[in-house]
Amino acid sequence: MSEVRQLELNDAQEWIKRFYGERGWTDYGPFIRVGFLMEEAGEVARVVRTYEIGRGRPDEADQPKAELRRELVGEIGDVLGNLALLAGLYGITLEEAFDAHRQKLLKRFEE
Repeated sequence: MSEVRQLELNDAQEWIKRFYGERGWTDYGPFIRVGFLMEEAGEVARVVRTYEIGRGRPDEADQPKAELRRELVGEIGDVLGNLALLAGLYGITLEEAFDAHRQKLLKRFEE
């Protein structure tokens, strides 16, 4: 099994672009990509709900918290992947987006 290293934000964004591109998944424009992003965000919401209050459905078995956490990690990763691709469609790096977010918050909440 190959060793997997942690990636910096921009490295991760490039990896996602390459991996998705090799499979033809980067051929979608921004409207379709936003749709995928929203779908994945909905899956995050579903897992959070299940983790916090359950589903209350007799046709679904309860899942252990550890399994739900693993599922949440994966779904958040799916959101990040789609967000990285969407940002890339506009020439925005994840580091640039995070830095802009950080600067906005620091300015807004200056003491």
